[in-house]
Amino acid sequence: MASRPLDDRTVSTLVAAATAAPSMHNAQPWRFHYRAADHLLLLRADPERAMPHSDPDGRALHIGCGAALFNLRVATAHADLVADTDLLPDPADPLLLAAVRLSAPLPHRPADAELSRLYPAIRQRHTSRHPFADSDLPDEVRAALENAAALEGATLLFPGAWHAETVLDLVHDAESRDLADPGANEDVLRWTRLGAEADTAVDGVPEYAFGPRKQDGRAPVRDFAGRRTVADRGTTTFENTPRLALLSTRGEGPADWLRAGQALERVLLEATLADLATSLTSHALEDRALRPLVRDPASGTGQVHMVLRLGYGPRGPATPRRPVKDVLQIT
Repeated sequence: MASRPLDDRTVSTLVAAATAAPSMHNAQPWRFHYRAADHLLLLRADPERAMPHSDPDGRALHIGCGAALFNLRVATAHADLVADTDLLPDPADPLLLAAVRLSAPLPHRPADAELSRLYPAIRQRHTSRHPFADSDLPDEVRAALENAAALEGATLLFPGAWHAETVLDLVHDAESRDLADPGANEDVLRWTRLGAEADTAVDGVPEYAFGPRKQDGRAPVRDFAGRRTVADRGTTTFENTPRLALLSTRGEGPADWLRAGQALERVLLEATLADLATSLTSHALEDRALRPLVRDPASGTGQVHMVLRLGYGPRGPATPRRPVKDVLQIT
């Protein structure tokens, strides 16, 4: 164990890296508490940032927090520290998602160099809602991304042509269902930032990150503007054959969702280092009736948690983050 508690600046740097993770609508549903005497950094869910309509069971909230947890592990390794992580450590406290004990490296247990390698990608990774080149991914890149998911106990599947068409149809079906559901836009309206609000926002999706409207193409890109007017946005054609990947775990429950989030972020950071642009959609997965239809048709097993769109193109702008002082308590 570390001989003395970490200084506040180091802890703040670790948490700042953690909060660069993606989360549904950039709601940032996490809080951190560092207990200095125990060298323990606690990750808690923030229920005030839950989305009752889009995410009633909290699956997306856990995935976002899992992604933040992975960034924390990467930043810890980069700081030449060792992290021992315990998921859901207190059954009586379901909002306590993880406890991370930080310690100095030892000769027989150095900091994780493979995690540290990913550190530069934390700040480079952004969600892109722009068109990607209509070209395939190299086999070696696919293999690296599949391995990244496997290292975190998840599976990344690149669907074949028929399966990918099915996924795209399900996304379209989800969009159609939203149009018929009066409450479908509640969460989107709450977490999008337009006009002057976009310039000062510390959370949510600001209008400058919406990307252009899709004039043509089949890329699954959620239009956060809806029927609202966004200045200087423009329209353009997206790729007709988007390169999709499906992230899944065997089980379904809070621990699986946290593992999925860690796997998702590991894949995204690997993709970023491979010069890929990335975007995410869970639109077809927000309806429990649609989720089983996204599974691999060959096996019919597993729980799909995210649809990734990967390709070569603009990475998109950075989206705002809350100040560390607002999400970190040190005692």
